[in-house]
Amino acid sequence: MSQSYNSIKPNVIDDEMLQKAVEEQWPEDIGRLAKSEGIDLKNVTELQLGFRNILQIDNLWQFENLTKLQLDNNIIEKIEALESLVHLVWLDLSFNNIEVIEGLDTLVKLQDLSLYNNRISKIEHMDTLKELQIFSIGKNNLTALEDVVYLRRFKKLRTLNLTGNPFCEEEQYVLFVVAHIPDLVYLDFKRVSDTTRELAVSKYHYLIDPLEHEEAQALAQLKENLAKQKELEYHKRAFVEYLNGSFLFDSLYAEDTEAAKLAYLPGVDDLLQAYPSWNLFNYGLKEYEKREAEVSEFYEGLHDVLTANQQEGSKIILDFENQNKERLDEIHHATSYNIAESKRAEYNEDILQLSETLMTLEIQTADQLEELIKDFEKNIAVIASTFIENCRDLENRHHEKLLEISINTLEKSLKNELDEDLPDDIRELLVDKTTLVNMVNASHSVRLLKIDMRECDILTNAYRWQASVTGKAFQDEIDRNRNRVKEIFQYIDNLQEQLDNSLQEQLDSIELLEPPE
Repeated sequence: MSQSYNSIKPNVIDDEMLQKAVEEQWPEDIGRLAKSEGIDLKNVTELQLGFRNILQIDNLWQFENLTKLQLDNNIIEKIEALESLVHLVWLDLSFNNIEVIEGLDTLVKLQDLSLYNNRISKIEHMDTLKELQIFSIGKNNLTALEDVVYLRRFKKLRTLNLTGNPFCEEEQYVLFVVAHIPDLVYLDFKRVSDTTRELAVSKYHYLIDPLEHEEAQALAQLKENLAKQKELEYHKRAFVEYLNGSFLFDSLYAEDTEAAKLAYLPGVDDLLQAYPSWNLFNYGLKEYEKREAEVSEFYEGLHDVLTANQQEGSKIILDFENQNKERLDEIHHATSYNIAESKRAEYNEDILQLSETLMTLEIQTADQLEELIKDFEKNIAVIASTFIENCRDLENRHHEKLLEISINTLEKSLKNELDEDLPDDIRELLVDKTTLVNMVNASHSVRLLKIDMRECDILTNAYRWQASVTGKAFQDEIDRNRNRVKEIFQYIDNLQEQLDNSLQEQLDSIELLEPPE
């Protein structure tokens, strides 16, 4: 079934083997050229390493853009060192000594996989291969027909080869496989007929129905989790994560033993339920919209400044180009050295003036962009700082109401006017006003401390976000300015070169026309 290397000298995948393999698979003339000039392995998309007595996969990280890899007919024992081949579409590991399916997690583009004729006893560790269409795992050691159920997750799988495995001897093997992989087109090199498909569904519907129900539930749960994750990411961008619903209340009152006791007081439960987290949440989303609008306005401002710069620069250059043609014609038609040199001097002065004009325009643009970025920083800082103050105001109002309820309850208790039956440890609080007020204040301090901590997180995130936006804008502007200045210098140098060549051509012409002395 698989190969033994007791009498075979194992080989390693070294640079010499790779170089030879790449040269062999190219046409002879290209191979000679590649051998003389060297090969950039990043450009290689297919690699054939079959029949080379390779024991261990290694040294393939250089083939960044490889899409097809043949490692068949070797003595490989383990699937490894393939994690960098993320563009791989076709992989052949047939006729080796592999015992476990592993090391394929990063090959998410893989469509065709052959593990034919190895020593594999379980189908596993292939969850990330969502694009798999063709899978060959015949002539291995698969004994449990239930392993086939694992392949249901590959929704694009159309061709499957299992022939030669022990479980293929089971009487209902074909029907079981077809029932569990309903979209299969080819099984063991034969097309799945409609009759076979109908028989399979009829025979195994009692197994398939629960599976489909479980898969539908799992899919629904996955969609729900993804939706929640997407919503959470949106809330994080708005700095309001865990402020919607009861999240704020739960976070502020977590581990607050004093607040747990106060919750038994009449009216406190209604107050806690009305804790205004939703208002704060909506307020935070509105602030996020303000920030997004500020960003949009910022980039529109950048675009307007750069567009104006380009239009003005194009106009200056176009006017000069029109004048440029006239100047060159004047030099070309000069009848003497003095006239040609005079025209050259005038044109050279025009070029220097053009350079100064273009550089002045670029400096003005750079100043405008720098001012725009600074204004953006100020505006974002103001928006971020106002958000947390709203949170403190809400907590202070909540505290005032809680303190009012607590004192009113104490007064009723002292007058024996309480209708509610309170726990003994709570009644012990309703004896001394100072103790009760201290407890309410202590609970308030705990929540304010948590708000301070949340403020630190919000401001840190806001400034980090602001820094990323402005940092990119600054870097983009530095790169733009550097490239623009380089363009101006190159353009001016080209004009100077053009002027010198025109002058020299005309001087040579004048010398030919003038009679020798």
